[in-house]
Amino acid sequence: MYIAMNRFPIAAGKEETFEKTWKDRERFLQKVDGFRSFQLLRGPEKEGRRVFISHSTWETEAAFLAWTESAAFRSAHADARTPAGVVLGPPQFEGFEVILTD
Repeated sequence: MYIAMNRFPIAAGKEETFEKTWKDRERFLQKVDGFRSFQLLRGPEKEGRRVFISHSTWETEAAFLAWTESAAFRSAHADARTPAGVVLGPPQFEGFEVILTD
């Protein structure tokens, strides 16, 4: 199993706008080979920002990489723009191979 995460730094007070961007867009993931699950995580507010994490699980890293190169990926991200001042920097990607699970 493979876990893909992006960390998004969001300005305090702009959380609802960021969440709405995700809730209102079509993600296309359910039709992608190797996809298992998706969660959008909201962390605590610290120093005028809040970190959100997009967390997806995949059967393999290859399945995730195929998604990032697919037409479905491009479609899912075509309308993913948030208004200026919401996101405080580029997302930080982290990918992990699962080696143990209960």
